[in-house]
Amino acid sequence: MKIKAINYQTSSCQEKILTPEMENLNKCIIGRHPNCDLVLNAPEVSRIHGMIYAYQQNYYFIDLASSDGSRINNQEMEGTQSYLLKPNDVIHIGDFLLLIEEIQLEEHQSNQFTAWRSPELTARCVRIINETPDVKTFTFVAEPAVEFTYQPGQFVTVELEINGKIVKRAYSISSTPSRPHSLDITVKRASSPNNAADAPPGLVSNWLHDNLQAGSQVKIGSPLGDFSCVNHPSSKLLFISAGSGITPMMSMSRWLLDTNAGSDIVFFHSAGTTEDIIFRQELELMTSRYANFKLATTLTRQDSNPISGGKIGRFDQSMLQEIASDFAERTVYVCGSQPFTQQVKAILQELEFPMQNYYEESFGKPYSMKKDNQIQLQTTLTPKEITTSHTAETLVLAKSGVELVYDSADTILETAQREGIELPHMCKMGACQKCKLRLIEGEVRYDQDPECQAGYILTCIAQPVGRVVIEA
Repeated sequence: MKIKAINYQTSSCQEKILTPEMENLNKCIIGRHPNCDLVLNAPEVSRIHGMIYAYQQNYYFIDLASSDGSRINNQEMEGTQSYLLKPNDVIHIGDFLLLIEEIQLEEHQSNQFTAWRSPELTARCVRIINETPDVKTFTFVAEPAVEFTYQPGQFVTVELEINGKIVKRAYSISSTPSRPHSLDITVKRASSPNNAADAPPGLVSNWLHDNLQAGSQVKIGSPLGDFSCVNHPSSKLLFISAGSGITPMMSMSRWLLDTNAGSDIVFFHSAGTTEDIIFRQELELMTSRYANFKLATTLTRQDSNPISGGKIGRFDQSMLQEIASDFAERTVYVCGSQPFTQQVKAILQELEFPMQNYYEESFGKPYSMKKDNQIQLQTTLTPKEITTSHTAETLVLAKSGVELVYDSADTILETAQREGIELPHMCKMGACQKCKLRLIEGEVRYDQDPECQAGYILTCIAQPVGRVVIEA
């Protein structure tokens, strides 16, 4: 492929020739960063703006969540979708016009891929990897074949039928969009709470471990979430994770290294034992191959075979300063259980870290057991029962005429599910906004304020304050 890049403001011109090899995914990273394959030096061009890549004698362009976007043939591109390129196509990036002057194609044109555009697709499991004794990676391809386009760090919903009931659960993508022809989710086996009305967290994960095989089909929803390094480009990054919170960090790290982004990455992970470190071999390989990738680990339990140079104990200030003394200069991403992310955030705040450079994603708050079963029975209502009391801590579902007494530690979604009432939801993290409902009366609080339309709330993460009335 021959590309001519013209700056129509300065009339400067440069050419790039891309020659794909059979069986190799050849790519051309486009952006302002000097390490890009095609450097477009202008302020309106993102550091890592887009990518042209070759697959099976075809060429595609994908905008990598750039700040100002891209246009092809004067048409705005939609998100991170891949577009098949043809001779004479024009890609518009800032003040630059990229002219696709020449494409050499072989006669062999089999196995054509299309972009992932549908909100849901059928996927077939083609490989299962045992990462640790209780963690597996499931690799999927789409049927019919599509290219999986997403931002590294995003998640998808997996839909299954378990015991005759359709259930959906959200899982972070652990693969990278720079390898678009398959998609990985990495799943940890978990114990299921006993008191959840819906299929609780853990049930789907355990079903995948026990039942999914190579050849099995599932439905996968389109990618969601804003926890991605492409949204906040930085030359210095600090990834901090615990347990299965490593999955979005791995997706982002693979993408950054695949695309030669040039970012300085410190990758810190906390695990119970050496055996529990997910992706351990690949992380060590990445450390040995890339000078800009530094791995640090800590173990929170006694281990007879600790990692050489690894740390022992829970994350604290001294550990942070030892693994990344320049942490204040880095953009920080944190993922793990809610207690872990809260602990890391508190440490950074105490050290006066600039929190505008802090991004986190925590696992959905687990269903909590009531300390007193008698109290739980006294407040249980059937879906259509209306109480006559107007106690301070009540949740009113205006459409169905139900009034519930809630536990102040629960979200609105958890409160409804305890009473056998289903409200719309999907990810249980406030990211997909499928749980959004109108707030008619009252107040709610969040651990961290989400982006939400005025007058509406995200019931999966909103905790009611006082008497709350919602449109449900």
